[in-house]
Amino acid sequence: MAKILEGIKVLDLTNVLSGPFATLHLALLGAEVIKVENPKDGDLARKLGILPDLNKKLMGTSFLAQNCNKLSITLNTKSPEGKALFRRLVKAADILVENFRPGVMERLGLGYKSLVELNPKLIYCAISGFGQTGPDALKPAYDQIIQGLSGEMAVNGDERLNPLRTGFPVCDTVGGLNAAFAVMAALFHRERTGEGQFIDIALLDSIMPLMGWVAANLLIGGEQPVLMGNDNFTAAPSGTFRTQDGHINIAANKQEQWEAVCDVLELPELKADPQFAERDTRKRHRKELTPLLEARLAQRPTGFWVEALNAKDVPSGDILTLEAALRQPQMEHRKVLQKVAVPGFGEVEVFGLTALFEKTPGTVETPPPSLGEHNQQVFGALGISEAEQADLKAKGII
Repeated sequence: MAKILEGIKVLDLTNVLSGPFATLHLALLGAEVIKVENPKDGDLARKLGILPDLNKKLMGTSFLAQNCNKLSITLNTKSPEGKALFRRLVKAADILVENFRPGVMERLGLGYKSLVELNPKLIYCAISGFGQTGPDALKPAYDQIIQGLSGEMAVNGDERLNPLRTGFPVCDTVGGLNAAFAVMAALFHRERTGEGQFIDIALLDSIMPLMGWVAANLLIGGEQPVLMGNDNFTAAPSGTFRTQDGHINIAANKQEQWEAVCDVLELPELKADPQFAERDTRKRHRKELTPLLEARLAQRPTGFWVEALNAKDVPSGDILTLEAALRQPQMEHRKVLQKVAVPGFGEVEVFGLTALFEKTPGTVETPPPSLGEHNQQVFGALGISEAEQADLKAKGII
């Protein structure tokens, strides 16, 4: 079956998460993604994970999560011979993705301006914390730093717990998605014009538009964010509520949904209560409303209420553990998780492409590569013999 990016070659110089997450999507769409790693220990993510044995083998769980369908070569791009080999790879590449601090590639003599002379159609995507220019461009950045500087931590939590970090590296992953989107757009432009181009992705820029509604209230309405914990600031009752055996999410954002909540919970009198009759008054009296709802919700388990409310078109759902979320039937139906065999370890589950294409589906086909696993294949395609490769390896170049 055809693949959207079949025949597209990507040089992946990225490490850890934002860059590898971007190139993972390209690989799942069928591109030939070649990870170019340092000969000593490669991508730092190879050492990151909860299983020490895998970390020692340079196949840490963090690496396994982001690198299926990729090839791996080792190359010392600081050496003259390594630079020469890299330039040969660039001539045949369509895309280059890196997430070094700004200026690193230029100091190596491998920046965009020099590489585009070799390959005018090259799409070069640079991912960094703050972008390639500006007063903060050269500052170091990890996901948590960006979470703090973006205001994202400041709008999380409630009066008891704030600031509050999101429980996964949201800035890195969103930055990676932004990069993958940008690369696909640049490919479309190149298809029409024949032009490659430089793409500058900043993690800080990438995360902030996700707070569009909260930011719009401030920028347009002059309203500062209010710490609301699990409540939704746009409506009430809309948030998390206690039940007999746990918690439930209810999102009664429309007036008819609010009235349906009253009917399901057998609290019809609340519909006529002036504190709760209209959306804006319900929002102002949220603290008075929640205990009244929870008193009734406490009489039945979460599953009962989820079924009853959804049957009346009131969006509601359980609050699952991560394990339960991964195993829920809808995830299995969508085949979000796919299995792949990792040599020397066994079968593991990883995320596949979550956009389901009718005619050009993406799928997990090969496991994350061991360090330098494809040296012979990739360098051999450049016409470098096995004897020459052995000599380059002895010199620490590959």
